[in-house]
Amino acid sequence: MILKIQIKMLKFSKITKYGFFLLSSLFFLLSSFPAQAVCPVCTVAVGACVGLAQYFGIDDTISGIWIGGLIVSMIAWTVAWLESNNIKFKGRKISLTAAYYAVIIIPLYWQGLIGHPFNKIWGVDKLLLGIIFGSALFLTAVYLNDFLKKKNGGKVYFPFQKVVVPVIVLGILSSVFYWLTC
Repeated sequence: MILKIQIKMLKFSKITKYGFFLLSSLFFLLSSFPAQAVCPVCTVAVGACVGLAQYFGIDDTISGIWIGGLIVSMIAWTVAWLESNNIKFKGRKISLTAAYYAVIIIPLYWQGLIGHPFNKIWGVDKLLLGIIFGSALFLTAVYLNDFLKKKNGGKVYFPFQKVVVPVIVLGILSSVFYWLTC
């Protein structure tokens, strides 16, 4: 009986922690000025999916896909913010990219989430592989959205296209890795 209560409290604390994270992220995004790189709704969706994946015990490859998408989104936001505030320095995109990946990957390594010898696929750590694929395909989805807009005379084909295209691409990639790791 005590074990059941502790398990329920553990689940409730995880829900509370993720709910607080999502609400604080949403508050931050709504209170900030708009960036033109990747829309805030897309970034919130990616962050929410990462939290849910960890909560439901989804494979690390799939979690990594969404983490990679979130990293690319944050890099794009930061670059757009720097440009809008006319902050320029040599190598800013490369240094920002390196900094964001280091800030995310190094703590995951220190916590033992990356580098575990039994958590590999194709000889590469599952979480790291997911981050690589997620980053590459999220960036591809952003360029795909830009291509679609140019093809349509600078207009989107449907409402929230900027949100839907990257999320659908990451969703398809997640499905592929789900079937590969199942």
